[in-house]
Amino acid sequence: MRTPLSRVRGLGSAREGTGHFWYQRLTGLALAFLTTAFIVLVIVLAGRPYPEVAHALGNPFVALLMILMVGAGAWHMKIGMQVIIEDYFHGNARLIAQIANTFFSVAIAVASAVALLKLSFGV
Repeated sequence: MRTPLSRVRGLGSAREGTGHFWYQRLTGLALAFLTTAFIVLVIVLAGRPYPEVAHALGNPFVALLMILMVGAGAWHMKIGMQVIIEDYFHGNARLIAQIANTFFSVAIAVASAVALLKLSFGV
């Protein structure tokens, strides 16, 4: 039996409501625009020599767009895998898989951001 207050808040038994659902949709929407920018950049830079590509990725605006894309992609990936893990893993395997999922997503995001920042700052 649900109270009127719980119906208004939209919280289920997990007390999380639809947070993951909305995060998944928002990161998907962000990725639609950021991936379009990435594809345009790849088309423009296709066949160019490495120094020219490095210079283009060193532009602060381009680097920011790419870091946002990597961050949104890693978060989107983490949320999607979390749903799969919650559905198909049980017991200790679920906890281990959730920890591995989080560390992998963070590692991918950090490594990509460091590479882009290194290009951007010319280090």
